[in-house]
Amino acid sequence: MSRDSYTARTAAPREGAPLIFAFHGTGADETQFFDFAQSLVPGAGVVSPRDDVSEHGAARFFRRKAEGVYDMDDLARATEKMVGFVSAWAEAYPGSPVYGFGYSNGANILASVMMAAPELFERAALLHPLIPWAPDPVPELAGARVLVTAGRRDPICPWPMTEGLIGWLSAQGAETTTTLHDGGHELRPEEAEAVARLMRA
Repeated sequence: MSRDSYTARTAAPREGAPLIFAFHGTGADETQFFDFAQSLVPGAGVVSPRDDVSEHGAARFFRRKAEGVYDMDDLARATEKMVGFVSAWAEAYPGSPVYGFGYSNGANILASVMMAAPELFERAALLHPLIPWAPDPVPELAGARVLVTAGRRDPICPWPMTEGLIGWLSAQGAETTTTLHDGGHELRPEEAEAVARLMRA
């Protein structure tokens, strides 16, 4: 894969600054989090890819068969493609640590990439993820810093599934932190603040 595998909005990092990947939610595009990502760390590079699947006109990173029911073959395709894309960018800036965050569908593709290639991301924020399958153990995630945010009344990402993902990450040895609120699928300011703390620490 190459850095051209996805249409993306990008900014190069200053020497030694991190390279931050920003993965948008369903129906959004590469502009959704670009400015926010640039604001996180002075001099950081940003790669914000646009997904390549259309669901009734709404952009997604992989197909699904119904709400919460993923097309696992297409998820495998998308994960392999994204691993190659992230790897190509990381190789272009070998002095930059690689961080990432994603919201909703963007969190799901980021989580799947981390499971497939745990060496890629040193830090990652999963905002309202939904992982409706039982992942295999990935002990190579030990030491990775991972933030999970969620709404306890999220109708799209049910809290029990999020809780299960948090437990799975901790069992792999990831340094897992959480930011929770009593709302639904919406992003709240405290989640943005938690992402900033993760990226800047």
